[in-house]
Amino acid sequence: MGLDFDSFTLAASTADLGEEPRARERADCVEFRMDLAADSLTALASYTGDLPIIATNRADWEGGGADEPSEERRLDDLARAAEFDSVEAVDVELAAFDSGAAEETAAHARDHGANVIASAHDFEGTPGTDEMRETLERAIEYGDIGKLAVRAEEPGDVLVLLSITYDLARKGNRVATMAMGEAGRHSRAVAPIYGSKIGYAPVDPDEATAPGQYDLATLRELVDRLR
Repeated sequence: MGLDFDSFTLAASTADLGEEPRARERADCVEFRMDLAADSLTALASYTGDLPIIATNRADWEGGGADEPSEERRLDDLARAAEFDSVEAVDVELAAFDSGAAEETAAHARDHGANVIASAHDFEGTPGTDEMRETLERAIEYGDIGKLAVRAEEPGDVLVLLSITYDLARKGNRVATMAMGEAGRHSRAVAPIYGSKIGYAPVDPDEATAPGQYDLATLRELVDRLR
C-alpha cells in the first residue's frame, strides 16, 4: 500500500468495500463513500483488501449522502476512519475548512499517517477563471492535495479548468480536477496529462457517484493510452 499522489492515482469509487477484488486489477486505490454506506466504520474495521483507501464522508450539502445530526459527528466519523491502517487519505470539503470545522479532522488524519484531500464541488456550472484558481489555491493551502470538480456546460469550460490545472501542477502543487456532466466527461481521461493526480470511476457503470463518470475499466484504458 501507499498513496503519495506524486503520480496519477485512479480511485475506484464505491460504498461497498466488498467490491475491492473487482477493482484490484485496474485501480490504484478505493474511494470508500462512507456517506453512502450503511455502517461505514464497521466496514472499515472488517476490510481485508489489498488496495489502500481514500475515505470520503461527503456532506449532503455538497452532493453526498451524509445526513448526520451534526457536522461534528460527520467529521468525527471521518477522523475515526483515518485511524485504520488501510485508510491512507481522507477527503474533506473546503467549505468545512472555511468554517473552521475541519481543522481537527485534518490534524487527526495526518497524525495517523493519512493525506488530506481538500475538495470543492460545483454541481451547477463552471465558475470564472479567477474563482476556480482561487478555490484550488485555497484547497492546496488546507490539503495535501487540492481537488476541484465543476459542471461543464460546453467543452470550452474544460479548457479553462485544464489550463489552471496545468499551471498549478507545473509549479509543484498536487491538484486533482475534473469537469462533471457530458460536456466535461472527457476531462476525466485527459486531466492527468495536465497534472491532475486523482481520477475517480465506479467499478460498476450503473453505480456512478458523480455525473459523467466513466466506468473503471474504460477510464483505466483511456488514461493509460493517452499517457
